[in-house]
Formats: sequence, structure tokens, C-alpha cells
Amino acid sequence: MTLSNKLNKMIRKYDWADIALVKLSVLVATLLIVKYIPGLTSMDWYVYVLILIVVAVRPISKIFD
Repeated sequence: MTLSNKLNKMIRKYDWADIALVKLSVLVATLLIVKYIPGLTSMDWYVYVLILIVVAVRPISKIFD
């Protein structure tokens, strides 16, 4: 069994509350990183939009497949 298959089996056990808690923990970790590396917040707004688009392409394309 590959690591990918094992992780997929583990993730299938999650319900909506577990997924929400994972999202919340990622948000808190991101805030912590931004607090300790303030240079991340000095970028222009369009850089964040570009990163958002690049990161969102794969999940959105999977929805419409």
C-alpha cells in the first residue's frame, strides 16, 4: 500500500467538523507565520491574487471534471 492510498483511507474517516478544524488550524498557522515574518504583508495586493489563482486552479478544475 502506498502512502497516498493510506492517507486517502485516513481522510475518508473525517466528517465536516474535522475538515473545518483542519482549515482553522491552517489559518492559525498562517497567522503565526505572518506575525513572525512581517515582510510577507508588505507585498502588493495583486501578488496575493496571483498566488490565490495559481493555488486554486487544480481544486476548481477537479470540481468541473
